[in-house]
Amino acid sequence: MRATAGGFGAVALLICGGGLMVRIAWEGMLRHPAAVVPAAALASAGALLLYLRRTRRRPPGGPGPLSEAARELFEPPQEPWGSPGPEYRPLRDDGMGRTAVLPEPEPVLEPLPEPVLEPVLEPEWEAAGPEEEGQDEEALDADGFEEAIAALCERDGCSDVRVVGGAGDLGADVIATAPDGRRLVVQCKYYGPDNKVGSQDLQRFGGTCYAVHEAEIAVCVTTSAYTTPALEYAEQCEILCVDGDALMAWNEGSAPPPWC
Repeated sequence: MRATAGGFGAVALLICGGGLMVRIAWEGMLRHPAAVVPAAALASAGALLLYLRRTRRRPPGGPGPLSEAARELFEPPQEPWGSPGPEYRPLRDDGMGRTAVLPEPEPVLEPLPEPVLEPVLEPEWEAAGPEEEGQDEEALDADGFEEAIAALCERDGCSDVRVVGGAGDLGADVIATAPDGRRLVVQCKYYGPDNKVGSQDLQRFGGTCYAVHEAEIAVCVTTSAYTTPALEYAEQCEILCVDGDALMAWNEGSAPPPWC
């Protein structure tokens, strides 16, 4: 700003002094007309010298000092084009005319751990069945298996879980509400490894799960396996079949629940 103001002052002095000199020369020429030709020659020579001097100091077409002063005064400084580089850091004023680099932000929330599903059934659940002789008195029985399946449903987000198996259950052992609001009806078949669930078992369940229990999701769970006719019937009636291997994966949390 000081250099710009000084430039404008010098330009003003030059203009005023030049005007005064022109006025004095004009009055002198009026008094002495013979001096017009020498004065004009001197003025032309001076103008030519100024022109040659300016053309040597700056390239053709470049702005003059007056234009540069006006540009510095009225045009704000321009930031260089382009986006900040990888080393860019925002600055802030510390109140004393100095700038400091802002520290990099640190994360506030720690990454959430993935939920760990605890198994409900013991590893020995598939070793015994109700039809095997000499099984341990503390081994899981049919009623305990139904309670374990109900606990699995409750662990995986089901609500209103009830164990309704027993005499007169009409094929339903566990009734619950799935996480998405649908009515879930489960039949539990606690069989030994050599006893497969047949088509007759699924036909009895298929005849009641929808008409009587108003199931929206019908699931049959067994510790054993299914016969081929049973699987074909289940596919026709949209009954989800969970065998021993799938039940183990569901229990350990390595596979999603059957209603997903």
